[in-house]
Amino acid sequence: MSDPRTHWETLYAEKAPDQVSWYQAAPTLSLTLLSHAKLRPGSIAVDLGSGASPMVGALLAKDLMVTAVDISASALEAAKLALGDKAGEVEWVVADACEWRPNQVFDLWHDRAVFHFMTTPELRAGYLKALKAGLKPGGLIIMATFALDGPEQCSGLAVQRYDADTLVKALGPGFTLVEQAMEHHRTPKGSKQKFNYFLIRRG
Repeated sequence: MSDPRTHWETLYAEKAPDQVSWYQAAPTLSLTLLSHAKLRPGSIAVDLGSGASPMVGALLAKDLMVTAVDISASALEAAKLALGDKAGEVEWVVADACEWRPNQVFDLWHDRAVFHFMTTPELRAGYLKALKAGLKPGGLIIMATFALDGPEQCSGLAVQRYDADTLVKALGPGFTLVEQAMEHHRTPKGSKQKFNYFLIRRG
């Protein structure tokens, strides 16, 4: 397989943002968990694996300060275009999730379907290094992964599937599950993918 950056850039070059398998017209379940998190206006959030999704705009609408991180520069350019004038309110970072090292700490870490691509101990260690550097004590994670009976692959790549117990174990000491939910995501082609969503607090 090509390197990860080339892999994702190729996918975004071949398909419009609303035709990739993970596309959501609205990040409904993420926003439901966000409402339960009860963050104050002005809190700082990162959307990891942001791509061209509408989540960045939704976070801005909640009066949060937002950093968008994705391995694909073209995906972030599409997101900027969709946001229009509001794109200037976002910090945009092109980086691999397992190599990125945040230069600030966040109140909220949002990850829809990035961590489940960390399929080796080395990749998970790199991701967790970023997470622990970037999420403040008491901060919250909203994370979505394929469920244990969800797909074994996505976009030609293997994934690691999780339930609440296995995810909290993977994150390690100091992380506590607050809430969980399940979603049957329908892809643009009409197939269904079973996701688990988690709201987690860092101690």
